[in-house]
Amino acid sequence: PKYSKNTPACCSSRYGLAFLSCYGFFVAYALRVNLSVAMVDMLKNRSSVNNSSSVCPHHSIPVPKHNHTASVYDWDSETQGWILGSFFYGYILTQIPGGYLARKYGAKWLFGIGILCTVIFTLLTPVATDLGAGYLIAVRVLEGIGEGVSYPAMHAMWASWAPPLERSRLLTISYTGAQLGTVVALPLSGQICFYLDWTYVFYIFGAVGLLWFVLWAYFVSNSPSLHKRISADEKTYIMASLKNEVDYIPWTSILKSLPLWAIVVAHFSYNWTFYTLLTLLPTYMNDILGFSIQQNGMLSALPYLGCWLLALLGGQLADLLREKYLIRTVIVRKAFTIVGMVGPAVFLVAAGYTGCNFVLAIAFLTLSSSLGGVSASGFNINHLDIAPSYAGILLGITNSFATIPGMVGPVIARSLTKSNTIPEWQIVFYISAAINIFGAVFFTIFGKGTLQPWAVQRIHIQ
Repeated sequence: PKYSKNTPACCSSRYGLAFLSCYGFFVAYALRVNLSVAMVDMLKNRSSVNNSSSVCPHHSIPVPKHNHTASVYDWDSETQGWILGSFFYGYILTQIPGGYLARKYGAKWLFGIGILCTVIFTLLTPVATDLGAGYLIAVRVLEGIGEGVSYPAMHAMWASWAPPLERSRLLTISYTGAQLGTVVALPLSGQICFYLDWTYVFYIFGAVGLLWFVLWAYFVSNSPSLHKRISADEKTYIMASLKNEVDYIPWTSILKSLPLWAIVVAHFSYNWTFYTLLTLLPTYMNDILGFSIQQNGMLSALPYLGCWLLALLGGQLADLLREKYLIRTVIVRKAFTIVGMVGPAVFLVAAGYTGCNFVLAIAFLTLSSSLGGVSASGFNINHLDIAPSYAGILLGITNSFATIPGMVGPVIARSLTKSNTIPEWQIVFYISAAINIFGAVFFTIFGKGTLQPWAVQRIHIQ
């Protein structure tokens, strides 16, 4: 149905949801990555003894930090790897339950309370850290459990809110909150560590999260039919474009579906690079390239800024190609996946060979991550093409597998970079690149862009 003329995007409830969920993901990711920067500041400063701790020369005379009263800790590189990876051990537990619960009880409160839990545990982080590394790991696992429902819940929510032809646009606005949170949290955490101390990183972002929860609770509804302030036109338009609700879940067909496994492999591969960089980029900037904590957050954020921009532009372009030029969905998804996975692999390997040429190193790392944003309109929303009614559950399945790299990636990378030399990091980059390319090839061979037979209602009106 073409009601879109009477239901402009501006000020509509579906775009309101897109922006509020964007803010939600912003909070979720800000709380996830702030530890990566704070970590640089939480460790006993081995470099202050002799300023040659980084492989490359420092870029500035280290500025004395302001009032530093927060404690510092002496954790070895393996403990650091476990602390940074611990979040994902909780995160993986709630992926599939998240998709299921969202269908059963509605996505609004699941998403809201999930992120609220993460906020509460973030506020407790400084206390836990003082009790010991084990407590910090436990708090991060609990944060992960809370945040684990966010993607499946949101995917389930979009299944009842996003008209098919607006999917790439609405979903990229919603999910790019993640990159935005990373982009803001990395430099801001660096500044907060510098001017205050690392404990404030957790307090300030926690407060921002509480504000989000209040807005979310007040303005959002599970579906257009339950929304209090939606216009009648928009309600009709959305409901008419989504006439295939489903009640039972065909688990066996889902698990036997090759197009779904194509998404799983792509998602796993993409996240290997994404999570390894997300957790270790500040460490790399500090230990290899020799940037101080202030510069570090700024520069670590650049790749995600690029990623965010290209994801947004990609979403617009993907829908344009499907709507205006009538290019088949499957071709759009595969093309965007190839660009968004092979591109990053090439530049990541290149970054390992820049030596101490930090301008090139940062340029390549930024290009690598930015191109990754293109895949947001590739495999990343393919769940909604093959089985819109089960999107939340499918995302739970693919995201479960895709969380494993977050659990093992940083740990493997830290164990490969014990002496922090450039050749060691080259190996880390090579592994990521190889996994990325494999994922792109697999998705290109086995991915599909059409509704799968098991996802069609007997009374299906398209």
